[in-house]
Parts: sequence; C-alpha cells; structure tokens
Amino acid sequence: MENFTVYNPTCLYFGKQVTNNLNKTINELKVKKILFMYGKGSIKNNGIYDSIAEQLKISGVDFIEYSGIKSNPTVDDVEKASILCRKSKVDLVLAVGGGSVIDSGKITALCINEPNDPWKIMKAQIHVNSALPIIAVLTVAATGTEMNPYAVLQNTLTQEKIGYGCNLMFPKYSFLDPQFTYSVPANQTAYGIVDLIAHTLEAWFGQGDASLSDRFIISIIKEAIELAPLLLKNPSNYEYRAKMMWAATCALNGIPAYGRSTCDWGVHDIGHTLSFLYDTPHGASLSIAYPAWMKLQANRIPKRISLLGEALFNTSSTSETISRFEKFFTSIGSPIRANECGIKSDNKKEILALMIKNKITGYIHQLTEKDYIKITDTIFA
Repeated sequence: MENFTVYNPTCLYFGKQVTNNLNKTINELKVKKILFMYGKGSIKNNGIYDSIAEQLKISGVDFIEYSGIKSNPTVDDVEKASILCRKSKVDLVLAVGGGSVIDSGKITALCINEPNDPWKIMKAQIHVNSALPIIAVLTVAATGTEMNPYAVLQNTLTQEKIGYGCNLMFPKYSFLDPQFTYSVPANQTAYGIVDLIAHTLEAWFGQGDASLSDRFIISIIKEAIELAPLLLKNPSNYEYRAKMMWAATCALNGIPAYGRSTCDWGVHDIGHTLSFLYDTPHGASLSIAYPAWMKLQANRIPKRISLLGEALFNTSSTSETISRFEKFFTSIGSPIRANECGIKSDNKKEILALMIKNKITGYIHQLTEKDYIKITDTIFA
C-alpha cells in the first residue's frame, strides 16, 4: 500500500426529508446573504425549488439566485455568478442540483472573497487561501461531488474540459434525500449509474496495491449492477433510489482510492473530449470511452482486467469482461458507440485533433497519438 491521508470534513445528512433541517443549519453558520444556485429549472417543475425556498424563508436569511447551469458546466457561468456574488456580498453558496451545479458552486465559492479568475484556478495558476462555505443539496445520484473536493468545468475559448480540486472545496454540509431523485429521467439515471462505476474503475486502474479498497470497488460496482434494472423499472422506489445514491457518493468520496498513490482519470479525459465537442452527457461519454480504453489496455494490463472480470462476472477472460461491461451499459440504455449519441464518423478527425491539442492521457496509463487513433476507431466501430 502507498501512504495516504484520510480527510473528509463534509457533514452529510442522508434520508427522507433531511432538508427540513436546512434552515437550522443555515442559522448555525450565522450568514447574512446566500447564493442559491441551480440548473435550468427542473427543480421548479418537481417541487424541490419551493421546498428549498421555504427553508430559506424560515431561516430569515436574504438570498439571491443564479440559475441556468448547464449539464456540462461552463467557466462563463461561474465567472458571472462570482461577479454577482461579490456585488451582493454573499457569504454562503447553496448549490441545489446534480454534479454540474455543485461543481459550479464550488469554484464560485473560491472566487468570491477575492476577484479570482475561475479558469486560472482550474488551471492551478492561482493559489486560493480561502473560500465561502458550501452547502450542497443533491438531486442526481452520479458524480460524488457532494462529499469530495473536486469540480469539473469547460472553457469554450480554450477548448478544454478539466477538473480541479483542493480541500477548500469540500461542501461543509450536504443534504441527500433520495426522494429528490424520483423525477430524474431514465436516461439520466442510467448515465449516473455509469458515472459512479467509472469513478471506481479510475481507482481500480490506479497506482498501488490496496486490497481493501479493491473490495470496496467491487462491492460498489456489484451494488450498481444489481440495482440498475430494478431502479429503472421502479424509479419511485425509495430503497432503490437510496441505495444507488449512497453508492454514487461512496464511489468518489475517497474510499476506493485509499492506499493508492493516484487514480488514473484517462478515461474521463476521453469522455470530456466528447462532452466538450458534442455536449454528450457525461455518463454517456464514459460508457462509450471505457470499453474502448479497456480494449486498448487488454494486452498491457491483462491481469488487472482479468481480476475485475473474475470478481464481477465470474470470468478471467479480458475480452469477455469488456463485453460484459458493454452489455450492461447497453441494457440500461447508455451508449457504447459514438454514433448512438448522434456523433458521426465524419467527426473522427475533429475528435483526434482535440485529443492531440489537449494531450489527453492518464496519470498512470499514458496515452500516445497512436492510442488516440485506436480509441477513436473503436468508439466508431
């Protein structure tokens, strides 16, 4: 095992109607003005907006809103939100939504105390010493951002979609009511399942012999695979929603990575390329990218892929392991080829060009331009 540090200061409230205590948490923080950040309006259709707004009114704390965060969040929105918050002297960020909203809220919180450039933060060109407290109310089970210090944004001008993390970005409090995910459509539910599995796989293919973490990973993936068909047939079943929500949180709250020097994250970078270019949903980009990446790695790390197959699918065959992942992704309605998302083979050169420009690679399993070609050929096969 590699040396590691366990640090997770997020206080997470999980279960039915936990947001009924949101007003008390806000009052304990003794803040004067809140930024209420959310997406394009789905929370107004499903009643979550009214529920949270009522809690804010009960708290007696003034708040302003910033809405319209996209599913592939942009640095432009964070910059606009930061300017608004500095003018309004906001002292707490309340992000209500899925990973895109919470990620945007995290970077916004780093920009308010000082007029920091959010993209320079994302590129680690600025060292931030303070941040506003963040409260997350999760409405989509997928990214795990509710209990980790990471965020992903994209920049249209630089043609990049990248991640950044620092300890200031841990939410101070996170509220997870599985009932808030009842209205998530089947396709978005499926993409969230893919996302949580992909997070554990990035750890599985990381650096370091961490047998207990491996067992956690296998358990999380098994939980997701077993629950997926049940949940998709019964989207308002509380137990199924709750178990999947907790699995998604555990997939990226540090547990799968302890004992490793680093996870890989190369597949996420491949997926980010598709998301940036074609606005492909994040989970959909990963169900396309992961099988292609594993096919590339089959002769390079066969033992690691075989161990995964033995634990999950009772097969030591690398090809069968990859095939079983593809069959699972297909069974839940997530694409495994680019054309299933409307991306045409004519776009192959565009994808390759952006991968080369951004030097897409993993921390452990380095990718070359020849690898880009093989991966791109596979996602269009």
